[in-house]
Amino acid sequence: MAKRIDIKDLNAYYGSFKAVEGVSMTVQPRSVTALIGPSGCGKSTVLRTLNRMHEVIPGGRIEGKVTLDGQDLYASSMDPVTVRRTIGMVFQRPNPFPTMSIYDNVVAGLRLNGVKNSAALDAAAEASLKGANLWEEVKDRLKKPGAGLSGGQQQRLCIARAIAVRPQVLLMDEPCSALDPISTLAIEDLIEELKADYTIVIVTHNMQQAARVSDRTAFFNLAATGKPGKLVEIDDTTTIFSKPVQKSTEDYISGRFG
Repeated sequence: MAKRIDIKDLNAYYGSFKAVEGVSMTVQPRSVTALIGPSGCGKSTVLRTLNRMHEVIPGGRIEGKVTLDGQDLYASSMDPVTVRRTIGMVFQRPNPFPTMSIYDNVVAGLRLNGVKNSAALDAAAEASLKGANLWEEVKDRLKKPGAGLSGGQQQRLCIARAIAVRPQVLLMDEPCSALDPISTLAIEDLIEELKADYTIVIVTHNMQQAARVSDRTAFFNLAATGKPGKLVEIDDTTTIFSKPVQKSTEDYISGRFG
């Protein structure tokens, strides 16, 4: 089985609090892996360890190992900014830069990386907006504020911004939780298209969404209140939803708790 991301014996901390304990799992290339589980079980923390975003929170640190194509993402020689450029992230709520135009939102990361050529920026903006299925809706108002778009459009704008810097992996932390059903469907369709070019890991509370968009699903749970979250099992999504090994997985998916 091909591995794009390999997590081994991961413990994640915020100060003295251990949020996640003993997680080992792999993520396959050009696939969608869904992380599911009740609130507080550590799935978003695990997601954020993949591009070192958890370190933004004071006291955030890990034990264990996370590799991308065999490269240790936590090696002393590894720059966290480089990691986050390689592994992009889309957050729960759409967060376009409020004072920037649609165009400037998309190319912000490229400019930050030193790209100044107007033709290159124009080409990247169009390609990224097309990649996010937003080009036809905004091509005639690129200079209008990104914050003026609808919620679903703003989230696709954030996806366009994330893919403009050409990451290898795309992380999504409940990307549809603030959206209406029609916008949610648009994002789900987009995820299906994006996995042809990207490795995607998504956190979702929506069981139907996990079943619809993911190839593999990982179920996380808490042993008890105040205890660290743990990975209960990971398998092909069809197996997790039809024949899970652990009873707690079946109970969560069937709505008996969570």
